[in-house]
Amino acid sequence: MSKILTIGAHGGIGRLFCQKAEEAGLSIRAMVRIEEQQAHFEAQGIEAVLGDLEAEFSHAFEGCDQVVFTAGSGGSTGGDKTLLVDLYGAIRSIRESEERGVGHFVMVSALRVEKPLEAPPAMRHYMVAKLLADQHLFESTLRSTILRPGRLTNQAGSGRVRTKTEGQGSEISRENVADCIVEALRHPSASNRVVDLLDGDVPIEKVFAGG
Repeated sequence: MSKILTIGAHGGIGRLFCQKAEEAGLSIRAMVRIEEQQAHFEAQGIEAVLGDLEAEFSHAFEGCDQVVFTAGSGGSTGGDKTLLVDLYGAIRSIRESEERGVGHFVMVSALRVEKPLEAPPAMRHYMVAKLLADQHLFESTLRSTILRPGRLTNQAGSGRVRTKTEGQGSEISRENVADCIVEALRHPSASNRVVDLLDGDVPIEKVFAGG
């Protein structure tokens, strides 16, 4: 069975994804930084491994053939952490995946990263980091799916999204993003694509099954 390494498993999207992946019968390994987080996942019957994007984590890839990168330094940290986690951590994860022959890499990015100077000043360094990480994945040898969600909310997931940014609303629930990751993993043949994501009216499975 395919084994999926989840980097950023203890984040808002990561926790939801791991829960949904487990319920869907996917084989996952959660990468976390501290033992308390490891115990949290193991209590749910989810395999967990200690690894730190600012230190050593290559061992976490052992036996995994798909990778989900949904890690982030968080809004309360400075630009130094953004560089180390969101950019360099992503680049190191991509390189490790290449070396190990990972079959599919799912990156959780951000909407409109291709225009970082149009973001609010406090967000521009983050958008640049995500853009460069995405570009590194584009240029890699990996089969990839890049998800670019809009502003994240904690609303309950609707199971429906839109991939066109025109129209009202710039938000998407974290639960909907987690469901999109699950569907992206279920349809690796529809990879090598970038998918903008906002809450909408199209069933999530249709977005990914349709390639």
